[in-house]
Amino acid sequence: MKKTIGLILFILPLILDAQTSYYSERFRPQYHFSSQKNWINDPNGLVYHNGQYHLFYQHNPFGNIWGHMSWGHAVSKDLVKWTPMPLALREEDGKMAFSGSVVYDAKNTSALSSNRENPPLVAIFTAHDSLNQSQHLAYSIDQGKSWSKYSGNPVLDLNMRDFRDPNVFWHDKSKQWVMMVSMPNEKMISIYTSFSLKQWTFQSDFGPIGDTSGVWECPDLIQVPVVGEPDKKKWVLLVSQNSSMQYFVGEFDGYKFYNENPSNKVVRPDYGSDYYAAITYKNTPDRIPISIGWVNNWNYANEIPTNPWKGAMSLPRKLAVKKMGSEWVLVQEPVKALRAIRSTGQVVEGPIAVKNGYVLPFRSNCFEMEVELKPAITSVSGIKIAVGGNRSFVIGYDATLEQLFIDRTNTPSSFSKQYPYFAKKNAYLKQQNDKVKLHIFFDKSIIEVYANDGELVFTSQIFPEENDTGIEFFSDGNISVFENIWFWPMRSIWK
Repeated sequence: MKKTIGLILFILPLILDAQTSYYSERFRPQYHFSSQKNWINDPNGLVYHNGQYHLFYQHNPFGNIWGHMSWGHAVSKDLVKWTPMPLALREEDGKMAFSGSVVYDAKNTSALSSNRENPPLVAIFTAHDSLNQSQHLAYSIDQGKSWSKYSGNPVLDLNMRDFRDPNVFWHDKSKQWVMMVSMPNEKMISIYTSFSLKQWTFQSDFGPIGDTSGVWECPDLIQVPVVGEPDKKKWVLLVSQNSSMQYFVGEFDGYKFYNENPSNKVVRPDYGSDYYAAITYKNTPDRIPISIGWVNNWNYANEIPTNPWKGAMSLPRKLAVKKMGSEWVLVQEPVKALRAIRSTGQVVEGPIAVKNGYVLPFRSNCFEMEVELKPAITSVSGIKIAVGGNRSFVIGYDATLEQLFIDRTNTPSSFSKQYPYFAKKNAYLKQQNDKVKLHIFFDKSIIEVYANDGELVFTSQIFPEENDTGIEFFSDGNISVFENIWFWPMRSIWK
């Protein structure tokens, strides 16, 4: 007995140490969601229910590379602090649980609950094997804690090898369920409707259009508010292609989506290297959709130097659109709940005129920052973060080309041959009143940059040396001015 007690006393500290060491690893994000261990990719089944936001995600329960796709699960009351839940959908009978969505079947149209007073949550997902992808149902009658697969699966099967990622929502005007599902190789999104979630009727296809350079995946169709016009809304269709995303803005009548932006122009929700498969919470308390994307890139996703986890989720973003000229532009704003994890802020007295470089009086690799840049005419100016030695991540604005860009060329990259090919990204951005507003989040290995109140967003991964925590302003010899500078160290959501 004494030996047993001694053994327990010896092992217990090791167990506790193992439990508390998660989320303190070198590159581990502190306020972006990641699973305790093992691989994750696409967010799935984003649904708000009974005061909780549910986040499901593609997950390999057995290892730190892609494989054995199942649905991981976490819940949150504020979209910032997350509580891990048991695995929701498992790989079974040789079929992986690929991406999909979750709806609250408030009227029990599916009859999957035997108690009408307790309607089910219903997951609509792709069951994948080496020869076929088809759409299946699973349901929960205990608030998402446990899941049962529908005995009548599949509910939609075209006997195709590539037919996946159903995204389902209730359409009030036509009083029916609508499914957006991808035909990856055809570069099309198919639209189906149903009154029961069990029988589906084809209505129309959207595409090919815009970026057709890669397979089309992970569609999501949502209705969003128009900035400055509280009574007006537009429909936005999100689509992913290989390692990037695009969006379309227009109208939807319950059966067909009508794009109103130029058909020959590609516009993206995120112009960085590491943002993919974003989908939304449609039934938020204020009915404004909130998106979450996967922070990684298929070209090197299995190679990033993180352990025992791989992959993370972006910050949740509120979505809207606004008309700029003749085009609709997606506007994204990080949820305000993130302000709760700010440490005491620092304001830098400005304006600061910078001719070459200016070193800021603080260092960090886990922070939020706001700054307004007034670039000199014909200048290239901006901010360097993760500065150490000759290394840095650059957020810059080329005033001549009117382009915002990011550049991680001078950050460590030896872990992958493909990673350096995605080092530089840029997009057109017009100044507002001769200024560029930058809202920057740096979280150990993830950087998100929101420009001009979310007109443009860049998300990127970097894997810096441990002491690369400097922050600098720069300008190329012409005097650029930095003002309204705020800086907040961020607290960990895991402590």
